[in-house]
Amino acid sequence: MVDLDIKIPSAYDPFAEAEDSGPTGAKEYVHIRIQQRNGKKSLTTVQGLRKEFSYEKILKDLKKEFCCNGVLVQDKELGKVIQLQGDQRKNVSQFLTAAGIVKKDQIKIHGF
Repeated sequence: MVDLDIKIPSAYDPFAEAEDSGPTGAKEYVHIRIQQRNGKKSLTTVQGLRKEFSYEKILKDLKKEFCCNGVLVQDKELGKVIQLQGDQRKNVSQFLTAAGIVKKDQIKIHGF
């Protein structure tokens, strides 16, 4: 019999890279949403900031910068959520990137 040194490739696993990169959804996003109230009134909510940041200081700076009122809400499922009066979606995203809190690709803006 003839002895051949042929190596048969093993099965290719297309998901091997994904398992090495970390758990699914490892990239954390900051979600900025708008909620319509009655008439022209609306709320802007900011959710998903890392827990190591001081939400109170961020809220204070946002209120001072945009001349609006705001509150910090503790939600059971979502954690701490910042609520601001008015449509402040673009302002908040620019503020968070300029302050170095999050990168631009980590921000998701929701709403109409």
